[in-house]
Parts: sequence; C-alpha cells; structure tokens
Amino acid sequence: MKTLPIRLIPGQDLRAALEAAVQVQNCRAAFVLSGIGSLSTAGIRLAGAAQPTLLAESMEILTLSGTVAVADDGKTSSHMHMAISTAAGQVLGGHVAPGCIVLTTAEVLLALLPDWQFTREPDAHTGYDELVVRARG
Repeated sequence: MKTLPIRLIPGQDLRAALEAAVQVQNCRAAFVLSGIGSLSTAGIRLAGAAQPTLLAESMEILTLSGTVAVADDGKTSSHMHMAISTAAGQVLGGHVAPGCIVLTTAEVLLALLPDWQFTREPDAHTGYDELVVRARG
C-alpha cells in the first residue's frame, strides 16, 4: 500500500479530481481514507433517492471515504460517501455525485493498492454495478 496525500484547490470537482489522481498514479485500486474541506456546491445522493440533490451554499466536508476503481481501458469509477454540514449546522450524508465543487480547500488521503484491481460490474442481487476485487499480476 502506498499513501497519497492530496490538496484540492478552489473550483475543482472533488470526485473527478480524486478519480484523476488515482489514474495518474497508474493504479487500478484505491481507498479514500480521510477527507475534509469545504464546498461551494455539493451533489449528494441521499439514502433511497434515485437522483442526487444539488446544494449551492458554503458547506464543510466532515468526513469522506470510499473506493476508486480504474478499469483496464482506463475508465474510472468511484463509490464515495461523505457527511457535510451547512452554514446553519444541518448535517447531511450520502453518495458523492459529480458537482461537488471545492470552495477553499479539500485535504484528502488516498491509499493506493498496486497489487489489486477494482472494477464495478452488474450485480444480480442489487441491480447496481458493485465493487469487484481482483489481485493484479
């Protein structure tokens, strides 16, 4: 395992930036170990919702965790959850969707797993693309 600390800057899309960071490392599997920061907008899919909710206000990232997968063809996918707080102190959590834009900073620690490959494949039990873990080599 190799760790990769990252600082994202204002205007970056949280999810896209983390997927790109893993891809640049020529890695096929990573975990998001920790993440904090602030967002100006957040795309978050709440529990049981079919579509993400888009929030446009100053928010704090309280926690961030999940997985990032890179397929053999280079296509990235991720499954991340986060808890955020609004300026009013309301706390929301759910799936990280595109559109989570960094306000001032995001500080994230990734764990790169060079001996493993993560992919997302259809799962008959859930009806969703789910994580499949394979050893590389």
